[in-house]
Amino acid sequence: MQNQLQDRQQLNDLMNGWMHRDLGEWDQLRNLFHPDGTIEITWFEGLASDFVNGSMRMGASDLRTKHLIASPAITFNDAGDKAILETNAIIIAENVKLNIGCECHNRFYDLAEKRNGVWKLFHRQSVYDIGTFTFPFGPVEVDQAIVTKYPREYAALAYLLEQSGFPLGRIFATRGSELEAKMKADGKRWLAA
Repeated sequence: MQNQLQDRQQLNDLMNGWMHRDLGEWDQLRNLFHPDGTIEITWFEGLASDFVNGSMRMGASDLRTKHLIASPAITFNDAGDKAILETNAIIIAENVKLNIGCECHNRFYDLAEKRNGVWKLFHRQSVYDIGTFTFPFGPVEVDQAIVTKYPREYAALAYLLEQSGFPLGRIFATRGSELEAKMKADGKRWLAA
């Protein structure tokens, strides 16, 4: 029981470590992932190390982000060395040059592995639940042709990313979608393997 409490605390700390991204603490962000760790989110798919490099570029742009992270729901495998974490989060973003922002509620869906006694992320994905635009200085015109290319649940975030030079390459999972069901089925197979 004590070991599982320690594991849960390490995994909770891992989820809260996402604040390193918002703070521009790139080495600490990189350390959340195993060397072969991968990530699939709106604007990036690939190795986590490459994601950190992309985040550095984003951090130097007009786009600002903040992530509010809840405590994860954790499911361990029988051996106790793999876990699925589903974590509610809120992504707040704004482009300071365009004076437009968004708030997007999502759930990170993470596969984590304990290697050499240390938990790190092996694969991060996201399910997008609901999102909206924000206007720090009052309404700004939004190009409906761009917004409507994306699912409503993350259309505001996608618009902001695209207008900031970080375009999306495909459609991502939304609450109750077939993509979410597939993601979770794949995760359960990974956990049982």
